[in-house]
Amino acid sequence: MFVSGLVLAAGRSARLGRPKQLLAYRGRTLLDAALDTARACRFDELIVAIGGAADEVRAVVDLSGCRVVDNVHHTAGCSSSIVAALAEVDERADGLVLLLGDQPDVPVASVDALRAAAAAPIAVCRYDDGRGHPFWFARSTFADLARLHGDKGVWKLIGSGRWPVTDVRVDGRIPLDVDTRDDYTRLVEAG
Repeated sequence: MFVSGLVLAAGRSARLGRPKQLLAYRGRTLLDAALDTARACRFDELIVAIGGAADEVRAVVDLSGCRVVDNVHHTAGCSSSIVAALAEVDERADGLVLLLGDQPDVPVASVDALRAAAAAPIAVCRYDDGRGHPFWFARSTFADLARLHGDKGVWKLIGSGRWPVTDVRVDGRIPLDVDTRDDYTRLVEAG
């Protein structure tokens, strides 16, 4: 099975007030940490969508081993990054795992669990405290992914009933992601 990894890192960081991709985390940047996690997942290809602060991200973040997609429509929400990246997904891909560039501590085991459920059109991680990223989308769902819009488009697709969704059990709490200064403080304190 050919599996693509897609890391969404194009946001404007409006709630935080500065590019969260570049926040210091464990001696590097937040996005470096998220990409290190994604690299550890051994995807057949790794795509990262950037947009907000793209020049700074290219100058500071280690993007080696990644196909970089510039999302020129990043202000239209994270769905626009998925749409932009789909055009770059290898035609051999059976599906993709969607990760967030502001969620660096996703367990590799959660991605392994999603791969084990790859017969499902959509699979989501079910942590002790609820559903969370990463998500699996089979190629059969790509046309619907390409029609997404807004910040919560992917969640709307998951909840739409259009596709069966498999919950994949993952021990632990939903990994922290950074949207606000308080989120960042919690992440640093937990790390």
